Amino acid sequence: MKKDPLIIFDTTLRDGEQSPGASMSRDDKLRIARQLERMRVDVIEAGFAAASNGDFDSVRSIAEAIRESTVCSLARANENDIRRAGEAIRPAARGRIHTFIATSPIHMEKKLRMTPDEVVAQAVKAVGWAREYTDDVEFSAEDAGRSEIDFLCRIFEEVIRAGARTINVPDTVGYNVPEQYAATIRTLIERVPNSDQVIWSVHCHNDLGLAVSNSLAAVMAGARQVECTINGLGERAGNASLEEIVMAVRTRADVFPVETRIDTTQIVPASKLVSQVTGYPVQPNKAIVGANAFAHESGIHQDGVLKHRETYEIMRAEDVGWGANKLVLGKHSGRNAFRARLQELGITIGSEEQLNNAFARFKELADKKHEIFDEDLHALMRDESVTPEAEHFRLIASRFHSETGEKPQAEITLTVGGSEQSTCAEGSGPVDAAFKAIESIVDSGCELLLYSVNAITTGTDAQGEVTVRLARQGRVMDGQGADTDIIVASAKAYLNALNKLHGGGHKLNPQV
Repeated sequence: MKKDPLIIFDTTLRDGEQSPGASMSRDDKLRIARQLERMRVDVIEAGFAAASNGDFDSVRSIAEAIRESTVCSLARANENDIRRAGEAIRPAARGRIHTFIATSPIHMEKKLRMTPDEVVAQAVKAVGWAREYTDDVEFSAEDAGRSEIDFLCRIFEEVIRAGARTINVPDTVGYNVPEQYAATIRTLIERVPNSDQVIWSVHCHNDLGLAVSNSLAAVMAGARQVECTINGLGERAGNASLEEIVMAVRTRADVFPVETRIDTTQIVPASKLVSQVTGYPVQPNKAIVGANAFAHESGIHQDGVLKHRETYEIMRAEDVGWGANKLVLGKHSGRNAFRARLQELGITIGSEEQLNNAFARFKELADKKHEIFDEDLHALMRDESVTPEAEHFRLIASRFHSETGEKPQAEITLTVGGSEQSTCAEGSGPVDAAFKAIESIVDSGCELLLYSVNAITTGTDAQGEVTVRLARQGRVMDGQGADTDIIVASAKAYLNALNKLHGGGHKLNPQV
């Protein structure tokens, strides 16, 4: 029996970016979008074009670059948002506008301050505006999980009549449980006129840890699009995890009446890329993409797996991309090999100057580290491109001293707006001393919310990747830095976060 296609709608670049501190540059988003295209994701929600000029540029750049996947922009149900979204997706081979308005009583009354009649009328207008740009229009009823079923039936009937082709029923606050959510989807499909003319979609949040369960229950009830993110990234507790949805459907093909077109061997590379770009590490016991997902410590389990893999493994590690990362380059590799491997990884070199700078840094890394892996290249290129041209704070030189019984010290030389400044500071450890030295120059007034270190690859010569999360005046930003010296990586990460906070017209210190 032929199975229905399950559309995988990835919103890592939009909802995933709403995780605190997970802001991505346009180049970061392009790299992730290209990886999603390699993975054969059906729809890439590239951003919220009306949110800022930067978001608009990112959506438009992705629309220009991606040819195989549909490129989508989110838009509130107002004319300005929708026209910005329409302009942003105009270059796409296949473009979609995803418009939404809240439908729960609490949202309509307290947030929108609109009557139900006004909400329906606005939703219909929004679909009409979106149809001026594309026939592929998706409508979402925000907070559908807490909305009244009769009102959902009414508004969905009207937006279908207006031309919406996909109807999304989001559990915006992660309030639903699987049996209830499945019943809601089933009821809507049964009661809404012309329900067979649209794709029914779900977008579940993980506040109760049920996003994947709710999504899969909805699929069994008739939903044929799932909105999800790599690593389950997203605001608050995150979204339904793409890798878990895809592998559940594939592994339990005996249960699910659907199939995806995802190239599952690209899942682990996508997971690592998103983790590196956002600074959100993947927990070791995370399903599918965690470091321990296919590890066996118990002697009984090890014996069983050695005798017959399926005794304790329901999936093959290589099917999701584990073991696929190859040793690609070394200190004797040339520029062409370096450029070719970056292209294979979906990393675009903007100019010969950028290539020359990146290649010089690659050679420096190769002198420190014998084996260069794909993860090293991702880290190197992110470090190269994250603050292009106007890097306000830049590490020039550093020296650290730590001795038993002595107070650790850090000597730091920075350029601040092109002016070189040096200082020395003490701290409880060399990293603390480095941060204090930076702050004695910058005086940013930032609060350190997170400091995290992860090894990019294996071995004692592995680069350490440091994530620093800083907050200032309500803005939160992550910074990343990588180096074989953890203290240097820490200083880079701190400056990276400062540069992001300083950018976009937000000056950290008027004096510098």
